[in-house]
Amino acid sequence: MGVQPVDLRSLDEKVSNTYEGVIVAAKQAKRYNDDYRLEYNALISTVSPRGEEENDEVNPDQARIAKELDTREKPHVRALNEVIQGQVEYRFK
Repeated sequence: MGVQPVDLRSLDEKVSNTYEGVIVAAKQAKRYNDDYRLEYNALISTVSPRGEEENDEVNPDQARIAKELDTREKPHVRALNEVIQGQVEYRFK
């Protein structure tokens, strides 16, 4: 997965202040990351532990789950894209 630059000018078009847009995206990304972590922990808890003599080897079930979750769009990219596309509603107190 390569680096995908984000044109901040497109962010400026959707928000009144670039800083606010970045903060909103960061908070949204944190929520996504927390959701991903909960899902990972739920999936990994279904994997049976291996014996102590096999600790040095990679558990294939655990590797499959990690690879599957790693192919998803990263939380910060997903959140920035949603802010740019106007899919995130926010307000400041």
